Amino acid sequence: MALKATIYKAEIQIADMDRHYYGDHSLTIARHPSETDERMMVRLFAFALHAHEALAFGKGLSTEDEPDLWQRDLTGAIERWIDVGLPDEKRLLKACGRADEVRVYSYSANSGIWWKQMGDRLDRARNLCVANIAPEASLALSKLAARSMKLNCSIQEGQVWLSDDQHSVQLEPVVWKNFST
Repeated sequence: MALKATIYKAEIQIADMDRHYYGDHSLTIARHPSETDERMMVRLFAFALHAHEALAFGKGLSTEDEPDLWQRDLTGAIERWIDVGLPDEKRLLKACGRADEVRVYSYSANSGIWWKQMGDRLDRARNLCVANIAPEASLALSKLAARSMKLNCSIQEGQVWLSDDQHSVQLEPVVWKNFST
């Protein structure tokens, strides 16, 4: 018998001074049985960075043709594709062909090795942005995970503060590859 996803609920207030976006979101997050708190919270972090009424979580780890998060326009075209972790080259290049914008948020201790192997091969992907979250920061982020979360997120000058009633985590993703013109 297959294990089912665990459902998490998050109420998140976002104040993004960089984009002048301010909003409250009630999110339902399905956590795959093999997903860690750290990975789930990086997905939530990515949502907060790109919050939009059309941004939605994908079906998760068990679905290869969907990202962790995506934003579609009214015609169904993919405007933004967001993956977390260390996706392979084939997946990213395919995503770049399907979406206007592709973003990756890597977060593990192996991220530097992954990027050294992938960086040159992904240089031709002009609509790809790759950013890394320090492993200490993503581990601290995982401490905010709970089945029912009330979070505040402030974003200013590339720095992100995510907090609940007891903990606060500061993150500053380092961009390894930005969009090319």
